[in-house]
Amino acid sequence: MPNEAVAKPKIAISACLMGAEVRYNGGHKQSSLCSRTLVDYFDFVPVCPEVAIGLGIPREPIRLVGNPTAPNAVGTVNRELDVTQPLADYGRQMAGELDDICGYIFMQKSPSCGLERVKVYAPNGAPQDGGGRGVYAQAFCERHPDLPVEEDGRLNDPVLRENFLTRVFAYAAWQPLRRRGLTRRDLIDFHSRHKYLLMAHNPAQYKALGNWLGNMGKEDPDELGRRYFSALMSALKKCATRRTHTNVLQHLSGYLKRAIGTEDKQEVQHLIGQYRLGIVPLVVPLTLLKHHLRLHPDPYLAQQVYLQPHPENLSLRNAI
Repeated sequence: MPNEAVAKPKIAISACLMGAEVRYNGGHKQSSLCSRTLVDYFDFVPVCPEVAIGLGIPREPIRLVGNPTAPNAVGTVNRELDVTQPLADYGRQMAGELDDICGYIFMQKSPSCGLERVKVYAPNGAPQDGGGRGVYAQAFCERHPDLPVEEDGRLNDPVLRENFLTRVFAYAAWQPLRRRGLTRRDLIDFHSRHKYLLMAHNPAQYKALGNWLGNMGKEDPDELGRRYFSALMSALKKCATRRTHTNVLQHLSGYLKRAIGTEDKQEVQHLIGQYRLGIVPLVVPLTLLKHHLRLHPDPYLAQQVYLQPHPENLSLRNAI
């Protein structure tokens, strides 16, 4: 098996979330999810932009001031301390250096790393409505618009956690194709493997992307691939629901209608119904379907990413 198939996907992460004592007060914000659970499945690349641009430990805290769409990062005590440009420059620098990552987990509420709802203050010191994005995160994400990104706090939500990590593994699966140069066959095969995953997240986009690939004509595969993958990652950002998962489970069960008996069919339908009603998690009907598919294999379903979009031991579908 080639190395790229077994290598752990790389995820950049705010260093304080991995336990590094790099915060303004000399502390950390260690995430047990990241540092104890996910570390077995990903190679984490810790980054602290505030330390990287020369701010010490401990240090004067900074905060966002001014226009929420383009705030300045300034000292909370010394207003002459303005690190907006260094943070933005470092964001662009790291966007170039971290070109092999498949995701990024940012520290929430941070004036450098927060993705959304970071407090922004008016020049008179009053907090403004809404919020902004950390200066470093803004500069980084502008250069990597398709990269799966998430804040640590939101990963405590099982649906958001499963969604983020599904996108990370989809991003990782695409990278070897992109690096070696895409062919039309690559695009069609990739889309085919992700059919039911897309259907669960965004049925309308699944149809639109399928039609798009069906009419690609003589377009350059690399250029088409960039646009396709951008649309795919955008579609996967939409969280799958019980309704859309149920639709996919029904499609999968349709492949078994001639292979299994009446009692088995009734059991499958019963568990799909219990999942739809919120009585059991997704893993329950899916495990039964996978059991029957192992006994009655179908080559098309065998390649479907939906059946195993992330390592089973992560148990991400046990709580959704």
